[in-house]
Amino acid sequence: MRAAVIAGVLAAVSLVPGTALASKDPAPSYGDALGNTAMETISYGPSRSQAMDVWWTPDYSKHPAVFLIHGGWWSSGDKKYMTEVTKSYVELGYTVFNLNYRLSGEAAWPAQRTDAFDAIATARRHADRWNFDPTNYVVVGFSAGGHIAAAVGTYGDGALPGLKGVVGVSPVISPLRAYTDGAASTDPNRVKLRDAAIKLAGGCEPKGKCSRVWASMEVPWHASKRDAPMLTVHSDDEFVPVTQSLLLKDMLGQVGVKMTVFTEPGISHSAPLYRQLGVADRVQSWIQEQLS
Repeated sequence: MRAAVIAGVLAAVSLVPGTALASKDPAPSYGDALGNTAMETISYGPSRSQAMDVWWTPDYSKHPAVFLIHGGWWSSGDKKYMTEVTKSYVELGYTVFNLNYRLSGEAAWPAQRTDAFDAIATARRHADRWNFDPTNYVVVGFSAGGHIAAAVGTYGDGALPGLKGVVGVSPVISPLRAYTDGAASTDPNRVKLRDAAIKLAGGCEPKGKCSRVWASMEVPWHASKRDAPMLTVHSDDEFVPVTQSLLLKDMLGQVGVKMTVFTEPGISHSAPLYRQLGVADRVQSWIQEQLS
């Protein structure tokens, strides 16, 4: 069964690019702030949540791409909060796909991972429309979005066509560790993260019939030798500890996949951490290395 699911996903993301969108094609709007840059919002699924903003340069050349996945406890947040990050990558010459996805109040796991796959499949299928090189892209996620990005990178045997790297900024790599930490903590953010992980799992705790969905959510358990390289960044004292990423680094290291983990002083989490001096530059340099 697992092999059939993986085969279906890989078939979806390997569709031939250049066909028309199934829904009515919206006219692109051009952003004055970025000069000759086009932007449009398209749907990649039937739910209102299954939408993404696409930013690209209409210059007849193929560009590598960055897929951005926002955070928000899996239950909130919106792609609009990633607009400035989106623009920064457009200015570096990338085609950028800024995703919304079904939140945990609408659908339980693995809907969020499925949505990321469907967004990537749509982008690859219509690569010509957005001057996108479908063989050369990375996925970048923040907080809960970092969990989704890492889950994409470690799904199946890791053979997602064209994926060259995954970045997580304060990623929740281990919902099980978050569940355990939250039970023993008085930190309101750790308690909230525990509750958010339970909600993501459909409202059940990691035991009995719910063990399988929690196992699916646990990124380190899915490391394999064909996974994309990863970069994660945490603050030293934030409520999503770097130990979560170190769990994944150890598992990826055992199968020969390189993962870089670095920390910054303080307690900043997700976007505030990314805005700290030097963090975005380091992330962007790593992405450039993967996409060169």
